[in-house]
Amino acid sequence: MTDPIKYEQVNQLVSHLFRHEAGKMTAVLARMFGFDRIEIAEDIVQDTLLKALNEWRRQIPDNPSAWLYRVAKNQAVDIIRKEKNFSELSTELAYLAENEANELNKMFLENEIQDSQLRMLFACCHPAVSPESQITLSLKILGGLSASEIARAFLTTEDTINKRLYRAKEKLRNENIILEVPMANELAGRLETVLKIIYLIFNEGYSSAHPDQLIRHDLCEEAIRMGLLLTRNTLTDSPKTYALLALMCFQTARFPARLDDKGLIVLLKNQDRKLWDKFMLAKAYEFFSKSTAGNEITEYHIEAAIASYHASALTFEQTNWEVIFRLYNLLADIKPGPFVYLNRAIVRSYVSGARAALEDLERLSDLNQHYLYQTAKGDFLLELKEYSAAKQCYEKALILVESEPERKLLQQKLADIHKQ
Repeated sequence: MTDPIKYEQVNQLVSHLFRHEAGKMTAVLARMFGFDRIEIAEDIVQDTLLKALNEWRRQIPDNPSAWLYRVAKNQAVDIIRKEKNFSELSTELAYLAENEANELNKMFLENEIQDSQLRMLFACCHPAVSPESQITLSLKILGGLSASEIARAFLTTEDTINKRLYRAKEKLRNENIILEVPMANELAGRLETVLKIIYLIFNEGYSSAHPDQLIRHDLCEEAIRMGLLLTRNTLTDSPKTYALLALMCFQTARFPARLDDKGLIVLLKNQDRKLWDKFMLAKAYEFFSKSTAGNEITEYHIEAAIASYHASALTFEQTNWEVIFRLYNLLADIKPGPFVYLNRAIVRSYVSGARAALEDLERLSDLNQHYLYQTAKGDFLLELKEYSAAKQCYEKALILVESEPERKLLQQKLADIHKQ
């Protein structure tokens, strides 16, 4: 009879490795078999993980990751040997079939694994695929997230995600997409898309739409991992890549202080800055320094600069709001949009007072039905001691909000008003 403790231990280990290795293995195998046969790669990975679940109950190998790659490689070899018509294979796979041992081993070297992941990332972000499907493909193939997990993250159904994946894969097959990093003039446009996808994935993790989880650490980790992948290739090792990495690391550094021990939100002004992750802050400053090479200033540079001013302030009261407000003005020029204007209005409240910020907010009527708008408006009215109006805004926000942690924060704001 299986030891239940060992059984749970194996489940946790395989789940952890699935998160960190499945995307790598899929990328290598898809490069071998071709994107038009990516299901073979995904099946091999699934079979490998199932074998791990079964066999590791008897004994966990000394190097679990190496075990996974060896089993996946052996399964790939078996499939190659069974193929009788090499003309149906990709050119690379036909070559591998004839030079099996040496070439297969080469493809599973670390630098080749990274190269395969980078190729897959750019394939997932091909312009022929819709933005929603780009995110879904990236999370499924490279991030190792299941369709149900992606569905929960973006508040949709598993069926919708599966249909999205199917349509995207069919589109890539019909377009005869080759797994490669675009060259020359194609690279700039595709890199912009890749960075945007990484940014969106991180934002969903940082402030999740999931009703019960404010922070999705798995999505944030995956976004940072994808960003780091870009820095390991000379074609994508650009200042704006480092700027995005800096931004994500600055934001991640605050995670330990964003929620209390009951899972309730701790606002920035109330956070214990001693809890901020010093390692992540150091990496953020390192990446931010590297982002300053060249003359281009992107939205990621400005957002990282804003985050750096928050990080460098010893206390909330010592924050340099004037500089942050000027940075938001720059951001509004580069990336105009209602949420940029909303954040700028919030910052203006610390520079010019709540009344001026409220005037800015009144110009953003498009956001009237968003809980963040109503919450910010309530905060400004509360500061002006207009308690009844503030209460109405918080109550409206409470109707609009879907996140349980955000709901509890609004309920606390309403309770504080009743104490006035």
